[in-house]
This record gives sequence, structure tokens and C-alpha cells, in this order.
Amino acid sequence: MHDDRTLVEARLRRVLDERIRPAVYPESVPLEVAVWHAPGEPVPVAEGLAADVEPVTVGSRWGAPWGTSWFRVTGTVPEAWAGRTVEAVLDLGFDENMPGFQCEGLVYRPDGTPVKGLNPRNQWVRIGAPVQGGEEVRLHVEAASNPVVMDYRPFTPTPLGDLETAGSDPQYTLTRMDLAVLDETVWHLVTDLEVLGELMAELPVDAPRRWEILRAVERALDAVDLQDVGGTAERARSRLTDVLAAPAVPSAHRISAVGHAHIDSAWLWPLRETVRKVARTAANMTALLDDEPDFVFAMSQAQQWAWVKEHRPEVWARVKKAVAEGRFVPAGGMWVESDTNMPGSEAMARQFVHGKRFFLDEFGVENDEAWLPDTFGFAAGLPQIIKAAGSRYLLTQKISWSRTNRFPHHTFRWEGIDGTRIFTHFPPVDTYNCSMRGAEIAHAVRNFKDKGAARHSLAPTGWGDGGGGTTREMVAKAARLRDLEGSATVTWETPSAFFAKAEAENPEPPVWVGELYLELHRATLTSQAGTKQGNRRSEHLLREAELWAATAAVRTGFPYPYADLDRIWKTVLLHQFHDILPGSSIAWVHREARATYARVADELGGIIDAAQRALAGEGSVPLLFNAAPHTRSGVPAGGARPAEMSGRTTRAERPDGGHVLDNGLLRVGVDARGLVDSALDLAAGRETIAPGRTGNLLQLHQDLPNMWDAWDVDEFYRNTVTDLTDADEVTPGDDGVTVRIVRTFGASRVTQVLSLPPGEKRLVVDTEVDWHETEKFLKLAFPLDLHTDRYASETQFGHFFRPTHTNTSWEAAKFEACNHRFVHLQEPDWGVAVVNDGTYGHDVTRAVRGDGGTTTTVRVSLLRAPRFPDPETDQGVHRFRHALVPGASIGDAVREGWRVNLPERRLHGAGEVAPLVTVDRDSVVVTAVKLADDGSGDVVVRFHEAHGARAHATLTAGFPVAGVEVTDLLERPLADTAPPAVDDGRITVRLRPFELMTLRLKRA
Repeated sequence: MHDDRTLVEARLRRVLDERIRPAVYPESVPLEVAVWHAPGEPVPVAEGLAADVEPVTVGSRWGAPWGTSWFRVTGTVPEAWAGRTVEAVLDLGFDENMPGFQCEGLVYRPDGTPVKGLNPRNQWVRIGAPVQGGEEVRLHVEAASNPVVMDYRPFTPTPLGDLETAGSDPQYTLTRMDLAVLDETVWHLVTDLEVLGELMAELPVDAPRRWEILRAVERALDAVDLQDVGGTAERARSRLTDVLAAPAVPSAHRISAVGHAHIDSAWLWPLRETVRKVARTAANMTALLDDEPDFVFAMSQAQQWAWVKEHRPEVWARVKKAVAEGRFVPAGGMWVESDTNMPGSEAMARQFVHGKRFFLDEFGVENDEAWLPDTFGFAAGLPQIIKAAGSRYLLTQKISWSRTNRFPHHTFRWEGIDGTRIFTHFPPVDTYNCSMRGAEIAHAVRNFKDKGAARHSLAPTGWGDGGGGTTREMVAKAARLRDLEGSATVTWETPSAFFAKAEAENPEPPVWVGELYLELHRATLTSQAGTKQGNRRSEHLLREAELWAATAAVRTGFPYPYADLDRIWKTVLLHQFHDILPGSSIAWVHREARATYARVADELGGIIDAAQRALAGEGSVPLLFNAAPHTRSGVPAGGARPAEMSGRTTRAERPDGGHVLDNGLLRVGVDARGLVDSALDLAAGRETIAPGRTGNLLQLHQDLPNMWDAWDVDEFYRNTVTDLTDADEVTPGDDGVTVRIVRTFGASRVTQVLSLPPGEKRLVVDTEVDWHETEKFLKLAFPLDLHTDRYASETQFGHFFRPTHTNTSWEAAKFEACNHRFVHLQEPDWGVAVVNDGTYGHDVTRAVRGDGGTTTTVRVSLLRAPRFPDPETDQGVHRFRHALVPGASIGDAVREGWRVNLPERRLHGAGEVAPLVTVDRDSVVVTAVKLADDGSGDVVVRFHEAHGARAHATLTAGFPVAGVEVTDLLERPLADTAPPAVDDGRITVRLRPFELMTLRLKRA
């Protein structure tokens, strides 16, 4: 037989595009259109429906950036269409290549009932099937003219990312507003031919199945009368019956399709627009569920569910009904799909507490899975948090974006720092926006790395990022792929059903130990410093507010602010979403975030002050309140008393114009350039700074990644560096015992103050940067005279080790990494910590000197200046605090990290305030002291072993205890864990390395 394959395939493409698809709507009549442009922010639905409208025609420009236009479309169904299927086709000016990234709409009936969303690939609204001739049609469309921020030239700086700079030029052209007859037979023929054509293209050229499909497609095309597609579509479909009915082979891969719309809670749009995106998508999906009995849709992020409940009660009613039917599924059990690298221990725990509790309270549903398809890597402390929340599984897709190494598994157990293992799945389809294309399905089969041991994978199916969800075309394709020879089988299933099958078939999968590092998007640890500092400050203020409010409630009857704390926690958790905290959203998002963090700080400061005043009482005794989990200045953790001061600091000038700071524990030399050339641990007789090198060195790099400007820093940034060694001023500080340094470079200015607190072995570096650079990366370097092949970075409920060398490509790829409050480097008998109050990105490198010694350099990432998506990223004033701690053990690093993030609070009162709870081991760190969320008055204490060793500790309650329970993060008793004994308020616990424990203490 002659090879006519390419001839038939080309024929299929042209006939589909030019004849069959256009025949899906064979007849149409225009609708009358009128519009009202809301003058400001979005208005309530009733106001939009009642607004006075003006006529507008197809072809008109509409929609200022971020504006809202209410279109009213009216018409009459022609009598000749009676008994046929009729739809309104409403094209607001869509680009079908940008679902979720441009204008969108939500369709309402005149009574305010939502119908469905409008998106670039979802422009239809069913009028009737069948319809009555002469029927009047009246619909309202709430249309959002969201500008296209990331266009076909992505990463181009644009002012469109903020309402304040976006201008008022119309963004879109009204393209089509018609009533049209839907020829369902032609529509099904399109789907048949698409599925078979896409499958055919993925099969080997020499496979018999490919040729069987080719011949069937050819016969179907022969059966189509190009001048009467509708009249011959059924005949054409009949030519495809046999090839569509051929069943999959028994060994075919099994794909669980989960209807999905990964909606970024903010990204290239502000939070307020996400509220509407979620409503549009939920309306779309509930409508699709009504039409498609096999379809299942899953939506994560309890915050988004809460938005629907609050802002779109009519959509919420439909969602609740679908949830009750088991087909609209709450997924993930987190408040938002957060970043997991940067949120602190308690914040990461509260993501699950608030997310799971919302789904339990609203629906009685408890999630088994963490659902994080798009998060930029996963911290090594996460597995035990997932388990402690009562969940068992994790799903993500993002690791497939790694640029250097291919992850070796798709289904595996992920082991965290404490030994907890979580059954984890990476969908081999390699997208969270699967559209059921043949290429996607075939890629999942070829790509699946666990063949032989497993045969199930998951495909999140639907348009996401900006929303829209699954379309009827995707559902129709999945129906044809349910059992089709040459393809994987496709079945709509819930996430829980998939995980149950996957775990049952592969009960002992391979194990991956440690962080799941994304070899991409490393700059998200630094971009938008103000957002990151706001998060860190909010986390610690929340700790203080809970601690002092709980202590005051037990001691004085202070009214515990349950509702306020709940609301504030949810606000902070929302801003940990994986495009807000990482700094990869538009300017509008980060401008609002900074304002929100300021309000949070004011409100929490008020709670803290009120609780401390209630505890202190009236008096003149100077009290230091210590919210840190370790004794400070003689004040116990969680208590208040007069501070015990010891030691003094001196400053002397050197002949070279530099300075020496000395507090009897640490002697620090500062040269005439303001650089630290010595940091001598006096007790150990050990120099910290490497010979010939200087610390407190600011370094400036050129920083233009190949793409993903706010997200990425590419390794070649290291090729060019400018050491900022020139100083405008190096002078004594105002107090006489500090050193003040001023530097200018480019258009920016840095002011630093170096200090040695009396009685403490740490050099504090306070840095203020008035930053006005573009596409630059600023680092703060400390070259250490220390030899080690690994270092510790703090993560949730512990720390994690990374190598200092680059033996393998996996190690070399981690050239920028995340830490929380500290990094720690250790030789067997001596170590150094670098602690911070709000930075996360860093790098550690090593070099061997000419004298044979090793210089290990820690560099803290301070600021970047990308121009997309926010052209003014981080312009302005920033303040940072870091401390260099020579001679530090890992315990010292833990303690100093807490110290720098929880400044002392001083107040005058009647006398000492005893802690509500105490722990007798420094290695056991209390991360939360609070009252139980159920309002019972029980005291909840969460703590963990922080040094990486076993611990036997006694927790003592400073109030009468009637009983104690070990609970999960949601403060529910663990059925398989015996409660520890209570002896006169003393509770003895044994902890594994890094083990997390939550105790609920019932007050007598």
C-alpha cells in the first residue's frame, strides 16, 4: 500500500478547521447588546443588574484595565428554531490561547441567578434543548476587563499590574453576541475526529492501530458533504464507530482524571479579582456537573470556598448541593496553596488547621491529601506537619519544572526530617491544566517512571492559573478515552479514590529523603523583601498575641480574642499563597500586602499590649516580657520580670582608622572601610573570619535571568560581582560603642550599624538600604575560617542539612536555598551561626586557600530588582537585622534565631509574671501557647525537639491541670497515643529528633 499518511492527516486538519468546526453553529442571529461601565471597583450584583445601560454594538472597544462592565443581551428565538438546541454565543474579545489570563464574565438571569462563567474557551450559554420558538432571551454579563499582563512577549515590564498606573484605554473588542443553533451531531463529530487524530499522532508509525484509525478517519471524511456538514455528520460518525469501540489493552496505563481549576489566589490579578474568578469557575463547574453525570470536580484552598460563601451566596448554594452529592470535592485541606519553604512552623501548621476545619465545619469532609500542584518546592519539615494534621498524601506537579535533574519517581514515599513518610504523587502528565489532548495523555504514559510497580496516575483536568475549570469538550474527550485501544484509560475520580488505588497497588514505593527542591524559581526566596518581612513579623506577633492573651486569660480573666486571632491568622495565611509571599505577583498585590501587614501589626500590637498590661498590673517595677522560648536576660520563656544585665561593651579606634568592639566574649575588628576583618571568640581563642578576607561585605550582582524575572536567578549571575568596599562614612555610633557605616552605590545608599550587645556573643548587623537599582542582586557575605562538608538551615520544626560542595548535579543545582531564622556551620568542636529577622534566600560556598585552610562563605540575599511583573520591585527603603554568632552550637543558633525575631518588650508593673508553661530542656522549643480554638478554655501547647537529638523533658504548667491529651494539629485527641501522666502540673514527655507534639491541658 502506498504511504498516504501525511495526506490524510493534512486533510483532517483542514476539513476540521475550515468546514466541520464552523458547522457546529450552522445558524445564528444577533442579540441586542447594551452596557453599563461601573465607575470604580466591582459593585454588588443587584446594582449591576439594575444599572442604566446604553446600546453598544459588536466591534466596539470596551473595558479599561481592571474595570467592570455589565452587558445586557436580549433577543428572541426564531420560530423556525423550535425544538432545536439553542445557545447564546458571547465572545467578549477572547483570545482562546489565554484562558484565565484576560477578560472573563459571569452570566446572570434577570433575577440574579448565576448561570455560568464566560472564558476564552467557554463562550456558550445554553438557552434551551429543545427550545421554544419565539422565546424571549435576556441575560446579564458581569464582565471583567482584566488586562493581559503576561502577553506573547512574556516578562516585558508593564504598568498594567496596578490600578494606579494601568491607565484607562479600552482593552478588548466585543466580538460576537449571537443566538445560535447548536448542531450536537456535528459537535460530537468534531470530538470524535479530534480524539482519534490526536491519538493517531502519538502512535508509532508502524503500529497497526495507527493505520486502522487513519483509514477510519479517511472514510469519515469521505462521508462528509462539505456543503452539508450537518446533514452528513451522522453518516461520518458511523464510519468511526468501530475504531472508537476498540477497547484498551489490559496493560494500559490508568489515568484518574480530576476536574480542576488551579486558581492562583493572587498573581497577575489582585485578591479582589480572585474572589470573582472563583465564583465564575464554581458557577461553570456546578453547571457542568448538572450536564455530565460522570464528571467530578475538586477545588482546593478553603479561602476560595470562603470567598464564594461570603460574596456569591447564590453560587454557594449550588456548590453545597454538589458537595453533598460527592461530585464537587473539597481538596487539599489547607487555607491556601501556600509556599512551603518560607512559612514558619506554626504558620505551616495553621494552614492545615484552618483549611481542614473549614471543610469539616461546612461539609463534614476531612481531606486525606495535601494538594499543592504549583508550589515552588517543598521544605523537609512538611511531611510530619501533613501527618500531624491527620492527612496521609501529597500531590504536586511543580517539580517537573526543574531544569537540571529529572526527579526519579512519580509515586513514592517522601521522608521528612523526623522520619515521617508521606505517600506522594507527581502526575506524569506534567501539567495541572490538562485538557485531555492526546499528546498529554501519551506523555503521561511515556513519562511515568514507576512502570511495572504501578499503573495509576492522576491528571488534574481543566483550565487553571486564572481559572475557568474543565470544559464540556474535555469531558467529551475523556468519555471517548475511557476504554480506547492505543490510549491510557481515563476515568473521572476524586483525589481520595485515586490515592487509595495508587497506594493499594504500590504499598512499598521508593523513598525520597529530605527537601523536594525545585531547580527553578530560586529568586522567590528574595523578591519583594517587604512582603517577606511582613510575613515574618506577622508570624512572630501572632505567637506573642496568643502567648500573652492566653497567659492573661488564665491569670486574670482577660477576654481571649478568639475571633480576632482567627481572622488575623487567616489574613496572614492568605498572604503566604505561593505567588504572594514568594514575591511573584503584580505591583497591586504587593502594595496591598504591605498595607495589610501594617494593619496586622497594629492590631496584634494592641492585643499584646492589652494582655501584658493586664498581667503586669499597676506598679513601677520595670519588667521585661520574654516571648522567646528560651530564658533571656534572666527572664524565663513566656514570663516577665526585671532584666538581669551583665557585662559591658567597649569601642576603641585602631591606628588604621578602623575600630575594635569588645564585650569580653567577642572582639570584633572593623577596618576603615567598615568591613569586619576579625571576629575573635575569646573563650575559644578562635578567629571566625577567614585569613585575608572580610565579613559584612555587601556584594552587587547583575541579575537578568533568561525568563521568569521575579521568580528566577540563573547561576550565571555569579559571573559578575562588585564588592561594595568604598565607604562614605565609618564613624562611632551615637551611643559611642557601635560603628556606623554609610555607603553609596549606583542610585542607592546603605547605612549599617555594627554592635556587640553586652554579655552576648554575637555581632549584630543592622542594615538600612535605600534601594533604587534595576536588575541587580544584593548580597551580604561572611567568609568563615571553617571546614565543613555540610551546613544546617532552619526549616519548620527543626533544621535540614545541605552540602557545601557540588559533587553532583543535584548539589550544584542548589546554588540558592532557603532558611528560616538561621544557618549553622559546624566543625566538631566549634561552629558559627548567621541569624536573620526576615530574609530567606542564601548561598554557601567553599574554597581551599593557599595555606591549606578552607574558607566557607555564607551569603545572605537581601534585595533584587526584577522588572516583571512589578516594574518597581522593592524600590525604596528596607531594614534588615542579622547577627554573626561565633562559637555557636546548633542550640545557640536556635536560641539566637528566636532572639533576633522576638525583640524584648518592656513595661512597668506590680511585679513578676510567671510563665503559663515551662520546659526544662532548651532543646525542646515551644512554638505555640494558646487557648483551645473550641472556646473551652483548655490550654494548648505545641513544641518540638529542635536540636536533632532525642529529648526527655518535663513540661510544667503554671496553673492547676485536671488532665492532658496528646492531640493532632486540630486539637483532637490522638486515639492511638496514650496521654502522658500529670504529677502536680508536671508532664514528662519523650521526643524523637525533631518530633512535633501538641498537648491539650484541661484546666482544673
